[in-house]
Amino acid sequence: MLVRTDPFQALDRLTQQFFGAATRSAAMPLDAYREGDRFVVHFDLPGVSPESIEVDVQNDVLTVKAERTAVTGDGVRTLISERPAGTFSRQLFLGDTLDTDHIEAGYDAGVLTLRIPVAEQAKPRKIAVTSGRVERKAINA
Repeated sequence: MLVRTDPFQALDRLTQQFFGAATRSAAMPLDAYREGDRFVVHFDLPGVSPESIEVDVQNDVLTVKAERTAVTGDGVRTLISERPAGTFSRQLFLGDTLDTDHIEAGYDAGVLTLRIPVAEQAKPRKIAVTSGRVERKAINA
């Protein structure tokens, strides 16, 4: 239903093996799970303003973008800067069995939560079985 893809994951893993350090931080880690008739996805976005979060769906690709700004200004002297700043983006490929027209999004305590319902045509359904004799007509040639 959900497909996670990161084209740079293999390159990061290879670089980490050779140099012993991660090349970039996981700026937008996520958890995804199915809960009944919907999928729930949580993105960690601490320190991000809700106004800077964009969620788009196009051709079954869900894109989340967010921006965290660094503390700057007159009289500010940075001593340690370990939290990444800038624009972050993450994409998930959604299966065609999800209803992308009814995605719900909420942001609370630094966590963006998306609820994606399963499409009606993908939900399990019962098929009625009828009983009785089926009549066959003979065909005269």
